[in-house]
Amino acid sequence: MAETARALWVTGHGRGEIRRAALPERSPDQVAVRTLYSAISRGTESLVLHGRIPRSQHQRMRAPFQEGEFPWPVKYGYLNVGAVEEGPPELVGRTVFCLYPHQTRYVVPASAVTVVPPSVPARRAVLAGTVETAVNAVWDAAPLIGDRIAVVGGGMVGCSAAAILARVPGVRVQLVDVDPAREATARALGVGFAAPADAEGECDLVVHASGSERGLARSLELLATEGRVIELSWYGDRAVSAPLGESFHSRRLTIRGSQVGAVAHPRRDFAQRMGLALELLADPVFDHLISGESPFGALPDLLAAGLPALCHRIVH
Repeated sequence: MAETARALWVTGHGRGEIRRAALPERSPDQVAVRTLYSAISRGTESLVLHGRIPRSQHQRMRAPFQEGEFPWPVKYGYLNVGAVEEGPPELVGRTVFCLYPHQTRYVVPASAVTVVPPSVPARRAVLAGTVETAVNAVWDAAPLIGDRIAVVGGGMVGCSAAAILARVPGVRVQLVDVDPAREATARALGVGFAAPADAEGECDLVVHASGSERGLARSLELLATEGRVIELSWYGDRAVSAPLGESFHSRRLTIRGSQVGAVAHPRRDFAQRMGLALELLADPVFDHLISGESPFGALPDLLAAGLPALCHRIVH
């Protein structure tokens, strides 16, 4: 009889259920993984949960090990840390990260997992996919020593980007968010904080990750002449207006899209980018991005109640 696991499926608008999943027989070049933790990536998973993936992007937005088709039912997710139970000898017993949905056990090619360094606790390693996105954004942003930088939007990706940008010598980094509770997170990350109306302007660089039209407009307002916005927000099927009149042209401003589907460094590949993200997670400062924890069986209720703004970890 085939071995089975349990997996979360999104079955409708704001609804999910846990289903049995049959595990395939493992081939020699595959690993069998027992999940320790997964995590909810609020931005994309919220769009999936509410059926807001545009039809034109159904193929492009597929998760690596997704089952089902958008909008529903679909097994979706990509923040998973587990222990290798079977596979090549050098991987058995190792803790690994994989871009896999919320499922208690799974079988994937050995090349699909990345070994978590001993310096990174498994509980923190669930952030690897989010930090990987932030690494790509910082490569796109190409900050300079001494830059004045704002990160507009204090969710998982915005906070991850702020934590990385704060390591650049001499920079001024300010996290900008409408939620005053994000101030404590910003301080823990070693960056400043401001509400949108109070944010410091004349920025050389703004990373926008609020997912809102108003956030994008404020990002442009905060720029100095010839400044640039790195647009990390993905709006799904929403049409978004940007204020490209007034002084946009005379100040020679730039908006550049950044998305993790392509590697933004000319001499790095996907594996090297993920490896770097995991190396950065040795810093315990990233623990401040994890705002809650629930058991795997509570996932359907968690989806129905609404996804949290920061990382919510799932214990398997």
